[in-house]
Amino acid sequence: MHTVVVGTSGITAEDVIAVARGNARIELSAEALEALGRAREIVDALAAKPEPVYGVSTGFGALASRHISPELRAQLQRNIVRSHAAGMGPRVEREVVRALMFLRLKTVASGHTGVRPSVAQTMADLLNAGITPVVHEYGSLGCSGDLAPLSHCALALMGEGDAEGPDGTVRPAGELLAEHGIEPVELREKEGLALLNGTDGMLGMLVMALADLDTLYKSADITAALTLEALLGTEKVLAPELHAIRPHPGQGASAANMAAVLKGSGLTGHFQEESAPRVQDAYSVRCAPQVAGAGRDTMAHASLVASRELAAAVDNPVVLPDGRVESNGNFHGAPVAYVLDFLAIAAADLGSIAERRTDRLLDKNRSHGLPPFLADDAGVDSGLMIAQYTQAALVSEMKRLAVPASADSIPSSAMQEDHVSMGWSAARKLRTAVDNLTRIIAIELYAATRAIELRHGLTPAPASQAAIAATRAAGVEGPGPDRFLAPDLAAADAFVRAGGLVAAVEPVTGPLA
Repeated sequence: MHTVVVGTSGITAEDVIAVARGNARIELSAEALEALGRAREIVDALAAKPEPVYGVSTGFGALASRHISPELRAQLQRNIVRSHAAGMGPRVEREVVRALMFLRLKTVASGHTGVRPSVAQTMADLLNAGITPVVHEYGSLGCSGDLAPLSHCALALMGEGDAEGPDGTVRPAGELLAEHGIEPVELREKEGLALLNGTDGMLGMLVMALADLDTLYKSADITAALTLEALLGTEKVLAPELHAIRPHPGQGASAANMAAVLKGSGLTGHFQEESAPRVQDAYSVRCAPQVAGAGRDTMAHASLVASRELAAAVDNPVVLPDGRVESNGNFHGAPVAYVLDFLAIAAADLGSIAERRTDRLLDKNRSHGLPPFLADDAGVDSGLMIAQYTQAALVSEMKRLAVPASADSIPSSAMQEDHVSMGWSAARKLRTAVDNLTRIIAIELYAATRAIELRHGLTPAPASQAAIAATRAAGVEGPGPDRFLAPDLAAADAFVRAGGLVAAVEPVTGPLA
């Protein structure tokens, strides 16, 4: 099994995916254990002093003015976890919780939190055992970290609350820890606070969304090329010299991907035939690289933000190398929240342009000779009419999901936390947007492959032939009389979601950008 070693300098996006989705094993480096020990010595020394230190010997948030006596400090740390584990609503997905826990461990291992090495090791042990705390949809405002979600994880470390075992069954966390020989943590000064105070949930969802979107943007370039072929469009607009004079990197990459898919096509180049004379293709076809490219550039910016956050140690207060323990505002989720919202906007636009291309394939007045709705016997058969309805409904929801969460703020903690990021909410809606985008691209794939097969006597590009063959092999049927359509759409969705479309095309085109 793949092993991820966590040190003091952060982790990579690939590490997050490996742990969250691949169940990779986690080890703490000797460097991290040493840094943890040094920082804990500083916290212990401060705890022994009579002067109050926030998070060590005081209350939290609006209650920070109270000095807590030594005999109550363990209770204080337990209480913050128990009281903050106040989430409600549906359970959050297992991969999100694993990313959340792993990213918190990343910050703990930095040596800036003052948590004991034994606590960090228990966090790793929980992940390695496949124990996943039950975390709920609602409870984070994206400031002071993802408080409620992280609290539910910390509660499991204490042997309290509920968790899902490796077999998928939800049981009391204490029972699961005992079965795996894991001793529950008894929290000491600052440790409860340090386990709760980070942007880990929103960051984990950002990292996974970027991985999914990388595949989806390549898939969208392929389906756009297939639609261009099916509509007998021109590939001349993809010429690299045209995109070089507007040098956005994403635009150039998308155009190059489409051109690679269309290489050797017998369907392009019919632009000026008398039966369907055209001066230009419609925007949804001609401007596909510009729209998808802008989304790619948005992803590049979001990836930069994610890489910085993956290298960060987010906590309050933090232990600095010179021995100071200082309060700060690094837990504010604004940097992550903004790009989560930006990605939802870009994804909505990509879904919108894909739907417009699909609609054009189904409209006999704009499809340049294709049968209405790509039906076998139009009138008797409805063809893909309602598949486009489904696609339109998904696009409509994506437009609603594109409304930024990060533009909102609701004060909390008796106005101490008077401006929050709503980054968790931005991440949750982005996950839904990514799911919807996958379905939208799958429907365009279904329509475009059927349309190409209806162009009798014309030979599609070799990459297009590979895409069609793989789509059919995945259980998505070709042209014919009306049938129960939902299973075909589900098969197309699964095929795109698993990266099957990209995998089918790249042996012909070479790696897509």
